[in-house]
Amino acid sequence: MLLIAVSACSSSGAGPGDEVVVIYNTRVPESKGVAAHYARLRQVPTNQIFGFSLSSTEEMSRTEFRDSLQRPLAKALEQKKLWRMGPETLPGTNGRAGMVITRVKESKIRYAVLCYGVPLHINEDPGIKEKVDETRAEMRRNEAAVDSELALLPGIEQNIRLAGPIPNVFYGITNGSLCHPTNGLLMVSRIDGPSAVIARGLVDKAIQAENEGLWGRGYFDLRGMANPNFKPGEDTIRGASEVVRRMGFEPTLDENPGTFSADFPMSHIAFYCGWYEEHVGGPFTRAQVEFMPGAFAYHLHSFSAVPFRSATNRWAGPLLAKGATATMGCVAEPFLLGTPDVATFLSRFIVLGFSYGEAAHAAQPMLSWQTTIVGDPLYRPFATTPKSLHEELERKNSDKLEFSFLRLINVNHAEGKRLIELAEFLENVPATKQSAVLTERLADFYTGLGKPSSALDTYQKALKLNPSPQQRVRLRLIVADKLIALKRSKDAIDQLRKLYQETPDYPARFTLQKRKLNLAIELGEKEEITRCVQEMQQYGEDETKRQAEEERKKAGG
Repeated sequence: MLLIAVSACSSSGAGPGDEVVVIYNTRVPESKGVAAHYARLRQVPTNQIFGFSLSSTEEMSRTEFRDSLQRPLAKALEQKKLWRMGPETLPGTNGRAGMVITRVKESKIRYAVLCYGVPLHINEDPGIKEKVDETRAEMRRNEAAVDSELALLPGIEQNIRLAGPIPNVFYGITNGSLCHPTNGLLMVSRIDGPSAVIARGLVDKAIQAENEGLWGRGYFDLRGMANPNFKPGEDTIRGASEVVRRMGFEPTLDENPGTFSADFPMSHIAFYCGWYEEHVGGPFTRAQVEFMPGAFAYHLHSFSAVPFRSATNRWAGPLLAKGATATMGCVAEPFLLGTPDVATFLSRFIVLGFSYGEAAHAAQPMLSWQTTIVGDPLYRPFATTPKSLHEELERKNSDKLEFSFLRLINVNHAEGKRLIELAEFLENVPATKQSAVLTERLADFYTGLGKPSSALDTYQKALKLNPSPQQRVRLRLIVADKLIALKRSKDAIDQLRKLYQETPDYPARFTLQKRKLNLAIELGEKEEITRCVQEMQQYGEDETKRQAEEERKKAGG
């Protein structure tokens, strides 16, 4: 069977470390260490690393931004001959006279990396008065994300207004190399997080994913609302899930009003996009979250990055703390149309092979606004063609080869290849016999083909092939459901019991026991009924003790 090849276009824009300037805060000791770590791994020349004395908090004033970061950086770039500014005459139009502006004429650099300790938020300055009649009243604010404001550094001599957002002319571009200071854009992102250790890990995991590929599944969390005012948010997340589906990364699309529940078995996370819970919740509150190396995770919320250097509050910081490699977040109210377009981001990142910096800036409808971009801007896991990467994984006998086969199969599925052909292919791939990932997918195909017994048998085989913890949870639940459908409730009880024993931190343990109890009652299994009741009582006692201990700790006792 000839399978359809996975295609991807490649952008010429992503460059090596000599296209980057690295910025750290001299008042935060760990900031320089993060800068040095990034510069060493990405081979950034030492004369392109700059330290500035900045606020040690997450916020800075307009004056501090201008006098301690914006102007000093622009001056340093000229002094180091990293870019050259010069005059340019703009022709007159519509009866207006021409004018002379100063702009970047040549530039060796394209990216600026802000390291752990550099402030994120420029506070509102009520003393700045500008005429902005064309801007909606609620958006006539001069507060902004440091990153988003610094992206306009090439226009520093052009008196760009500060109040309200500036439309991003690079939004939706399909040629990443256009993102360049000579066109008015410095791509700014940060190597940052709740701790310096987490920040350093962002480039480590990015490079790992570049070498091994970014693999896994996608999870997309809609709100399921009919209100047309929220449609842009729903559309961009739905569109992102479709990009992921077409490019071979199995997406789960939740259209319920609530976010994913804590007991949802979220395994092998490569992509996550959701909205609109104020603080991190659901599966991301678990002790272990299965982010794959290189994973991108984003939750749409007006204040998702405030505070940023917290591992528990809001979203951006906690997602990084749990293992995501890249994210975006807002430092102040952006309004929905001012938030990143994640469908555009993923289409550029995965399909067109943009660098993370290029894709993230192509996804911003507005600049000089509220979004901070977190992650290595040079990160580019889709630069290698899927065929070449697959061959390299085969040569290395890599444990990621199963995901490469999975992506190939899923692309064919998205292209409409018949399930019977896909199942036959997987049956004949030697890797399937050792892979829980591929065996589960084969079972999915048997389900789609109307072969319940074959599907059940194959899901059970997947359970014996060392699945990840969350994949194991999913498989146990699937097997239990299929056993019930086949009138094998006693065997289903056994699966639920094993899940209960294997996963002591499973958030829905009481619900699991209740489900076992109901099945036992239906079967008249008195011994199992007694066991379930006793376990539920013990669970209740343990929960009471746990909650009492938490209250004691909160009270300082």
